[in-house]
Amino acid sequence: MLKNDKIRQFEFYNEISVCLEQCSQKIIEIYESFDENVEYKDDKSPLTQADLESHEHISALLSSISNYPIISEEGNLKYTNEPKYWLVDPLDGTKEFINKNGEFTVNIALIENNYPIQGFVYVPKDKTLFFGGHNKGSFKLSHNNIKEIFAKSPTDKLKIVTSRSHLNETTRNFLSQFNDFDILQAGSSLKFCMIAEGLADLYPRLGPTSEWDTAAAQAVVEGAGGSVKDLSGVRLQYSKKEILNPHFIVRGKI
Repeated sequence: MLKNDKIRQFEFYNEISVCLEQCSQKIIEIYESFDENVEYKDDKSPLTQADLESHEHISALLSSISNYPIISEEGNLKYTNEPKYWLVDPLDGTKEFINKNGEFTVNIALIENNYPIQGFVYVPKDKTLFFGGHNKGSFKLSHNNIKEIFAKSPTDKLKIVTSRSHLNETTRNFLSQFNDFDILQAGSSLKFCMIAEGLADLYPRLGPTSEWDTAAAQAVVEGAGGSVKDLSGVRLQYSKKEILNPHFIVRGKI
């Protein structure tokens, strides 16, 4: 087990971890009860219900433990000039949720001065929590066991993780520069977590994402010793008036 002082450095760790478990229960109830073969109207879709219930639960919790603004994909606030705020994706992985492959997450990040200083990525189907932050380390909590995780250097063959649902021609062209590599696929912010755990070496994201898609997982990667940078090699930053991210590459220790 980890020493308590390693956990204490994460603000509101206990409250957020409990909140994510409770959100997970609500999401899984909806996830397991709907039929993916049935066409739902937008206002009654199981995905919308799961998004909104998760958003409402997280927003209530964060409002009760801090005065920081909350920017959520399902909320009305999309920009703040406050230096410190919460950035939330109540349910990341639309296609994964609908296709029932379990690869969806709930993401909560604490942003300070344009960068995520700590992030929490919860996997409802596996009841697994990844959390981390720059200069704080990164950790995985699963089945009541917490272990520290680390990005790794490539071994004999490069392992490149790509989106299960959003592999485009630009990404295929990027991959063509490599001669010998293994492709791994995953949904949602789990791709970042694979880098943080040392299961993959590289994740090119050459398609559209929003800030709430990436912030929490970026904190986990950076805490594990990896990096998330745009195509100019600049660390991915936040608090932009335009919520869309530039294209970026997640790296382990490369």
